[in-house]
Amino acid sequence: MLREFRCDFHIHTCLSPCASLDMYPRALVEKCVSERIDAIAVCDHNASENVPYVIRAAQGKTLVVFPGMEITSSEEVHVLALFDNLEGLYEIQERVYGALAGENNEDVFGCQAIVNEQDEVEGFNPRLLIGSTSLSLQEVVSGIHSAGGLAIACHIDRESFGVIGQLGFIPADVRFDALEISHRTGLESARAMFAEFSGYAFIESSDAHRLEDIGRGVTRICMKEASIAELKLAFSRKGNRRVLE
Repeated sequence: MLREFRCDFHIHTCLSPCASLDMYPRALVEKCVSERIDAIAVCDHNASENVPYVIRAAQGKTLVVFPGMEITSSEEVHVLALFDNLEGLYEIQERVYGALAGENNEDVFGCQAIVNEQDEVEGFNPRLLIGSTSLSLQEVVSGIHSAGGLAIACHIDRESFGVIGQLGFIPADVRFDALEISHRTGLESARAMFAEFSGYAFIESSDAHRLEDIGRGVTRICMKEASIAELKLAFSRKGNRRVLE
């Protein structure tokens, strides 16, 4: 039976250098539950080490956690990668780390903490996660798909790091599954702003970097269960699955 899910597919943890240190797994999960969110995706910048800990922190809760990542292409376009399982995420992680150069300077860019579900610091990621990979946008999207995931263009209404702001268009060879809108714009306004992309599903996310950001951007999706297969149907408007705008 179909039901409505309240989803936020763009949430960072304290692993992202631009995120607050209070975005550790257990606190993040507790905030999502308090905001009555049904499904989230943990999408740190070019990294995934905190994802399994968020999944563990959500065990026994009414919250589905999709393994995810926010990948930066060589054109400095941000792309969300969503998966059903950690295997797909780790496959794309290997490609991202192989294409990511540089080391983090914590004093300049921020801390990149790996924290488990018990609030214990496991370590720190030394890579320059805020940087761009050497993967082209087409390579990022095709790599996500080959690993069994969904590829969503991040915050297309923003001038920086969105595909429209960076390139001015969506390349014909790039097959996004959906387009993300910032919560400040909203889906209704976005439809008018980006009428040429009417064939795409639009989602709204919080892009939360702080606990207080969680819940500010939520997409309501009608589907049978929170899974990649059901999301594909909803983004394609098939089988009565759909994004509720």
